[in-house]
Amino acid sequence: MKLETRNSKRVVIIGGGLAGCEAAWQLLKRGKRVSLYEMKPENFSPAHESEHLAELVCSNSFRSNATESAVGLLKEEMRRLDSLVIGSADETSVPAGKALAVDRNLFSRYIENTLRSCTGLELIRKERTEIPEREIVIIATGPLTSDSLVQSISRLTGSDYLYFYDAISPIVDGESIDYTRVFRASRYDPGEGDYINCPMTEAEYEQFWTELMGGTEVHVKNFEDKKCFEGCLPIEVLGRRGMKTLLFGPMKPVGLIDPVTGKQPHAVVQLRQENMHSTLFNMVGFQTKLTWPEQRRIFRLIPGLEKAEFARYGSLHRNTFINSPALLTQSLQLRSHNHIFFAGQIAGVEGYVESAAMGLLAGIQVNRHLSGKEILPPPETTALGALLRHITNTDYKTFQPMNINFGLFPPLTKKLPKKHRGTYYAERSLRDLETWLQTITD
Repeated sequence: MKLETRNSKRVVIIGGGLAGCEAAWQLLKRGKRVSLYEMKPENFSPAHESEHLAELVCSNSFRSNATESAVGLLKEEMRRLDSLVIGSADETSVPAGKALAVDRNLFSRYIENTLRSCTGLELIRKERTEIPEREIVIIATGPLTSDSLVQSISRLTGSDYLYFYDAISPIVDGESIDYTRVFRASRYDPGEGDYINCPMTEAEYEQFWTELMGGTEVHVKNFEDKKCFEGCLPIEVLGRRGMKTLLFGPMKPVGLIDPVTGKQPHAVVQLRQENMHSTLFNMVGFQTKLTWPEQRRIFRLIPGLEKAEFARYGSLHRNTFINSPALLTQSLQLRSHNHIFFAGQIAGVEGYVESAAMGLLAGIQVNRHLSGKEILPPPETTALGALLRHITNTDYKTFQPMNINFGLFPPLTKKLPKKHRGTYYAERSLRDLETWLQTITD
């Protein structure tokens, strides 16, 4: 079946959130025509209230604005690519210290008015339940994609690659681990193993369990209230079954010998390498509904993690997303149907800025596809490239969505004090971004 692509040069975008609006802007300003489908106000998801595009449903904060932070760097890269979302946030910002926060209503109206002023936009206030077969399409429907469209995506990708709930364990920055208090080993395996093991004495374990049982949890919304599978129960739920329950589950010490004592510890927390650069480590079996401050406080009781920095906190919440490493190319195209692109949280990222960033890249890549030009991903040394690499080139068997963090970047070539690393990451990133920009100038 012949696709109506280069002849019509009209792109269908499903979803009027941050990613969909950003993708539309990147295409419209390059002279392409866009049909943007937004189901509000005809239908609302359980989390949405406003009829406007680009509604912010949780916080009004886009997090740090400092370029020496990973998310601040991502924002700066997006500014250099004329991002509508970041530009709108700058225009509608409210005082928030070093963070970029916005007036929600003004922000949404600014984006909607900007898009409406563009030649070539067709804004369709109607739910799109089927994926077009003849047109280029960007699916940017977010974490609460409607059931009818989910069914269409499931038919297209296979249900094994579509997820509805995240059961996420925290990820620790490897440089923040105290390696004098941990040891490497795999269970029952002699020699240095693949896991970093944090051993606990009986007293340390009992203190940890007591604090865990008293920890404050995130309030679960009605539409997120769900009984968990037994294999992904939050660690605090397991702990409530008895003080010793965790010793037969994720903190089981059996088959592990602490080389310092020559004995089996009373309990063990295992950390599994998360990326090829060995900069990030996953806390195995530690999915949780604890609030972020409580995770920081309680998990720092674990030996070796007293000064742990978390690249991602644990969570359990509704989030519709595809297993993007198994399905998408670096251009955000579906491997099996190259006229379909994904963007935003459904593509496997977390956060406002990250969602908009993938919309930005999708818009640029679709424009090049329509123009018959080679699609060139940004360098992985940039925040955009590091995030793109995470969702398209990691192990699909263990893939989980993530916010941008420096652990996703290739390591710096020289050892630097922690307070200087962000500056060097930013300098390298922005230098490489400028080089890439010269290759994609339309």
